[in-house]
Amino acid sequence: MNRSMDQEIRVFLLDDHPAVREGIALLLARYNMTVCGEAGSGQEAMQQLAGLVPDLLLLDLSLGDESGLDLIEDVKASGIKVLIYTMHDDPRQIRLALAAGADGYVTKREISSILYEAVHAIRAGQLYLSPVALASINNQGMPDKLGSLVERLSPRELAIFKQIGRGCSKSEIAETLEISTSTVETHYTRIIAKLECSGTREMRRRAILYRLPQQT
Repeated sequence: MNRSMDQEIRVFLLDDHPAVREGIALLLARYNMTVCGEAGSGQEAMQQLAGLVPDLLLLDLSLGDESGLDLIEDVKASGIKVLIYTMHDDPRQIRLALAAGADGYVTKREISSILYEAVHAIRAGQLYLSPVALASINNQGMPDKLGSLVERLSPRELAIFKQIGRGCSKSEIAETLEISTSTVETHYTRIIAKLECSGTREMRRRAILYRLPQQT
């Protein structure tokens, strides 16, 4: 990896343990990443984030009486990417975080290079799951309801749905499948209806969840 790019990465830390935040800051400094702010609670973080422009929020799920899950959607609405960095490795927590819009998930018991890889992958627009998180998801398998709903899709709709799960845009899907963007939009409407989604956003979340057990 090209570490000359690290100087451009601004990270905000949200963890309710000051000593942990200090340790993470030292770790990120080794990779020449800039910690532009830190907080111990969701309220404190949201106040600070209003005046900062970090590339990424490093978020713990356990924040005293708060849950980091409740903050993901608001942070994402501000255009900030979210990487979960937590001790929790159960598949339910991982799926909930991804469904809320998290861009990546890393557990604190993994080696530091995993965190480095996660930051760079997310910065490049990719969804990142650490080896432990991915193994947890794979061991549980796909939610039964989602699997049964996906069976309703036609072969072309399924192909588009898989492309959505990879993070592809409408124009990228159109190019890959050699169809028009208007045709992709028509399939979007059909997929949303068949999967009983509330809209495009929920469809994208389900596409990501569908893709996870198939990752290698």
